[in-house]
Amino acid sequence: MGLLIASDIHGSASATKKLVEAFKKEEAEYLVLLGDLLYHGPRNPLPDEYHPASVIERLNPFKEKIIAVRGNCDSEVDQKMLKFPITSDSQTIPLKGSKLFITHGHLFDPTPDLSQTPDHLVEGDIFAFGHVHLPILEVNEKGILVLNPGSVTLPREGHPPTYALLGKDRIQIKTFDGEVYGERSVTW
Repeated sequence: MGLLIASDIHGSASATKKLVEAFKKEEAEYLVLLGDLLYHGPRNPLPDEYHPASVIERLNPFKEKIIAVRGNCDSEVDQKMLKFPITSDSQTIPLKGSKLFITHGHLFDPTPDLSQTPDHLVEGDIFAFGHVHLPILEVNEKGILVLNPGSVTLPREGHPPTYALLGKDRIQIKTFDGEVYGERSVTW
């Protein structure tokens, strides 16, 4: 089972198109979205090809393959348009021998030292969050892999748009050009 993990689309039709193409190319089983899907929020610049309705049209056909959580820019009205649930602040996805905890990051934020993880996570688990728009792939002092796939639309600090791919023996952060931007071995 492969999971493509992405965050912070912020209503960009062009980024969503690239994301859907990557999902198909990577042959991932599920698309895990870490929030902030349709709107850019007052602190962010207007994204390239800002068109939330196009984002909805591109994502809804994959409703059976999407696992998503709500971000701070997502609202209740967004759920009325999307055909997959985004109302939960977090979810735990069981993996063989470990678990993947997903959240947006505005309520559960492990930064700045990566130590702030929920109590139910233990060594070997994965904590995936978005919100900060920075790619992160580090193991904290508790042995929990802390993952931020970066932002597909509005990356910060000079990083390119990125997403993460969780496979059976490794997790990678990748650019839309296919470049491996970060990688770690995992077992699950």
